[in-house]
Amino acid sequence: MGTVTPFPAARGQPLQIGFDRAELTRILDLYGRMVAAGHWRDYAIELGADAAIFAAFRRASERPEVRIEKRPALRNRQGMWSLTGEQGMVLKRGHDLGPVLAPVERRLMKIVEN
Repeated sequence: MGTVTPFPAARGQPLQIGFDRAELTRILDLYGRMVAAGHWRDYAIELGADAAIFAAFRRASERPEVRIEKRPALRNRQGMWSLTGEQGMVLKRGHDLGPVLAPVERRLMKIVEN
């Protein structure tokens, strides 16, 4: 009989961290609303060995205004999701994506008078 050799990622940590469909849909929905409001113009996605990062830019030549990071290694500690501001300071951390995106979604709210 032949020898079965497992894939390298099957033994331990995956080779690349990514967003699943529901997470990416939620992030891109927020991005679309921010573009429609005139706040953001460009984005970048970085898929690495330890983190997946979605960065949103006001202009393509600047630093990202916000970075949404998914770090599964922090799942049991502070939460795997973090929202980082333009200066590199962590604005929000959590176990779920929704509450982490709340400070950005709050910018879209407008007061409507009767």
